[in-house]
Amino acid sequence: MTEKEKMLAGLLYDPSDPELDALRLKARKLARKYNLTDEDRPEALRAILTELLPSAEELPAMQAPVWFDYGCNTSFGRLCFTNFNFTCLDVCPVRIGDNVMIGPNVTLATPMHPLLPEERNVRLREDGSAYDLEYAKPITIESDCWLAANVVVCGGVTVGRGSVIGAGSVVTRDIPPHSLAAGNPCRVIRELTEADRMGAYDNDPEGGCGK
Repeated sequence: MTEKEKMLAGLLYDPSDPELDALRLKARKLARKYNLTDEDRPEALRAILTELLPSAEELPAMQAPVWFDYGCNTSFGRLCFTNFNFTCLDVCPVRIGDNVMIGPNVTLATPMHPLLPEERNVRLREDGSAYDLEYAKPITIESDCWLAANVVVCGGVTVGRGSVIGAGSVVTRDIPPHSLAAGNPCRVIRELTEADRMGAYDNDPEGGCGK
């Protein structure tokens, strides 16, 4: 297996592999270009995102700055939005559904490191160059979710459809659908129900755009 194949499979891999170096460099150059492009140039922004996020079903609306490890390992559904300073460490696949709202300073972090220092520490090759071994776990944010400001989602987590994650939460385990969850570590507070309805679509026969 190549180091890229090991990485995507969640196996221990060497991130200093030349193919992976090139992919990360491409993503970071594209993110930097996006971050320096003014909002009144929508076609230029779209062109950059098209190259940065080739797996997106529909390009999200993204407030710069944004940061990706690879970009190509992240997929977005329809009508998604990310606020300022979205960080996506997409070493493993990151799957984001439809109508997902992401607040400022949110981090999706798939990378993992061995717990034992002798396995985690940097090591040297015979030529003196340094490397380490790491692995990753995928992240899934299902449709109709809202991640509020400063949320961190760790590798291996699925946030179920229609859930809300409160500001400042660190999500280390799966969140079931239609839940209000918050805290560090993030825990389910309660289920979201009809009692939470604010009447925003009372006069809308289609029930709003979030169907």
